[in-house]
Amino acid sequence: MNLAALQQLNQARVLVVGDVMLDRYWHGDTGRISPEAPVPVVKVSALEDKAGGAANVAKNIAHLDGKVGLLGLIGEDDNGKTLEAILTQEKIESSLVNVVELPTIAKMRVISRHQQVVRLDLEEPFQLSHSQLLLERLKQEVDNYDFVLFSDYNKGALCAISQMIAVAKAAGKTVLIDPKNSDLSLYRGADFITPNLNEFKLAGGDASSEESLTASARELLKESGIGAMLLTRSEQGMSLITATEKHDFPAQVQEVSDVTGAGDTVIATLTTMLGAGMSAKDAVEVANIAAGIAVSKLGAATVSPEELSRKLGQYLRETGEHYQTPFEEVLKHISFAKQNGETIVFTNGCFDILHAGHVRYLAQAKAMGDRLVVGLNNDESIARLKGPERPINPLQERAMVLSALASVDWVIPFGLVEENDTPAKLIEMVSPDILVKGGDYKVEDIAGAEHVLNQGGKVEVLPFLDGCSTSNVIKKAQLQKS
Repeated sequence: MNLAALQQLNQARVLVVGDVMLDRYWHGDTGRISPEAPVPVVKVSALEDKAGGAANVAKNIAHLDGKVGLLGLIGEDDNGKTLEAILTQEKIESSLVNVVELPTIAKMRVISRHQQVVRLDLEEPFQLSHSQLLLERLKQEVDNYDFVLFSDYNKGALCAISQMIAVAKAAGKTVLIDPKNSDLSLYRGADFITPNLNEFKLAGGDASSEESLTASARELLKESGIGAMLLTRSEQGMSLITATEKHDFPAQVQEVSDVTGAGDTVIATLTTMLGAGMSAKDAVEVANIAAGIAVSKLGAATVSPEELSRKLGQYLRETGEHYQTPFEEVLKHISFAKQNGETIVFTNGCFDILHAGHVRYLAQAKAMGDRLVVGLNNDESIARLKGPERPINPLQERAMVLSALASVDWVIPFGLVEENDTPAKLIEMVSPDILVKGGDYKVEDIAGAEHVLNQGGKVEVLPFLDGCSTSNVIKKAQLQKS
């Protein structure tokens, strides 16, 4: 995965065009049934207004630090003014066209005990003439962006979608569509389309088997002249399908609180990652992770770079990918975590046979900050330090075991040559906020301590657990064998 892209999310320049709306939430407790009808009575205690629809897509991009603009239609009413105020507060460059004769689309949800009781929709569909006003605004704005994302909720703002796509493609922009219409030919010329499973079936897709799903998706792409399809499949995750490739991404399993706006998060994250320089496959992988975060929140939620960084680190740890990640990529990921204000802790060791003392020590080190980097002596270094009989376990196995610990975020091997048997050079490259060493060392004797202190960091010494050492484990094993 191109982790460097996570450091340049602000390079993504995206224009979102589509059906904007105001999401209004009324929160309160329910304790009785109405005497007027068999319905719960909700005592409203809090009101909350959020940007919805295409505006929520734009907000997702903004919260990922992408540069985003927004085009949409609103009425000349209080809801429209409220939505504009929210977008201004979110620092989203919006250009909303006022339609005098129609209201701003609004969805009002009554929430009690984290459950949606009822939703009220206030809307009248916009017409082609209104959409053409948006088309003219698109012509004025398109050159300021690299990506154009069309968020279609079938409310009329994108009646002129075919002409809009033509304008964007003529300007050399990458076009992504979150579709609502079952006739995918309306989106001809788009580079990516992101239907959910139901939308895919309505468009003529066959999901009865993996083979038929892939074949029908490719047929739809061919017929509609669209480059690639990202099919969101609920509990089955996502599939990225092109004319020649298919990549499946399993759902990130966690407690689902609310799926509202999950599709917005997917296409917003996908576009932002593409704009930051990720490949399509990597961008979808990150979008899948972001969706898992979003559905754990109530309402149409967004994902921050900090949340994404943490979840991505956990994902790489669980898949075993992070201990195989090239050194330069790990440094970029660490740099990204620093930019997000996370405290980096560094420690090092051989960790030849992992025991309770190691586990406790690493947990204590991790508790001092947000991310723990473990410098791991390679096999040649351990042989020089401990003797030719060591290590007992080779580097790859030691790294894999360490990576499985919840306390460890990154494992970086070192010690290819004798002068690098200490992690001093590695510490200079990582430049942690806190350097941790186990034992009874004096700070001035710890490799890398001078650099960390000069950078304004701290050096901590933790005591080892009595009786716990790799040497003792080996001796016990030898005694039992004899």
